[in-house]
Amino acid sequence: MSPSSCLLEEELAAIRPVLANRLKTTGVDLPLLPVVAHQVLLLSGDPNVDSSKLSALIQQDQALAGQILRIANSPAYAPRSPIVSLQQAIAWLGFNMLAGLAFSVSVQSGVFKTAGYEKEVRGLWRHALATGLYGKEIARRIRHNVENAFLCGLLHLIGKPAILHLTSQTPPLAGRLHSWPVLEKLFDEFHLQAGTALGEVWKLPDSVKEAIRCFPDHLYDQATSPAKGAIITCLADHLASHALGTSDVEEETLRNLQVVRDLNFYPEDMTALLELKESIQHHVECFLS
Repeated sequence: MSPSSCLLEEELAAIRPVLANRLKTTGVDLPLLPVVAHQVLLLSGDPNVDSSKLSALIQQDQALAGQILRIANSPAYAPRSPIVSLQQAIAWLGFNMLAGLAFSVSVQSGVFKTAGYEKEVRGLWRHALATGLYGKEIARRIRHNVENAFLCGLLHLIGKPAILHLTSQTPPLAGRLHSWPVLEKLFDEFHLQAGTALGEVWKLPDSVKEAIRCFPDHLYDQATSPAKGAIITCLADHLASHALGTSDVEEETLRNLQVVRDLNFYPEDMTALLELKESIQHHVECFLS
């Protein structure tokens, strides 16, 4: 074993038991869902809500409102004329799309931030957004709830920033930056557990909590929700990694994944999804610019 590998294992050995014990603690100190995101989630789950309530909610946070209008005016959404109000944005994008944007921006600013890891956390957020966007397209093809699929994809790896939060807050780990290779190892070991715990703290819909818990290839067949969030997110996660260049999996390998067969997708379905690569990249960058 090389000296660098030895150091990595030593650091892991020191952190792993502390983090494992912390995640077992009842009422573990995980970050709260931002207030606006929580309220948007409640509104979007109410079939009788009207768009004015969503507009009024977003207007309570001027920074959020400004970001929403910037995104709505971006080339990704191609408005016919400049959008200058949230009511115009709702009319152009639709209630569900605007609610999804508001939730996404609020979660990004409130949770996907950890000092010292800005570049890496931005990468996590890019992947989360791409997975959510691919999830919507997969859901459309199988005629399932696209907004639920977006939410599942957006939050499927929420356990990773939760782990960052815990390692930065929990003695004796707090107060120093851990190497990213060490954190990636911890993500592999603990992100499902951390994401599951965070889903409970945030009181997320059951279908979303199931997707967080069961989206990996070897687990999605355990999911029972009729929303099919887990299996949709599984394929969306693979497609996001391919589109963002964070995976070296070849296109032909993607086409032959078991999850593709389990979704009963034909070759032309996968061709259509793979052809969305540039569009997904563009939408992600519009969110983050």
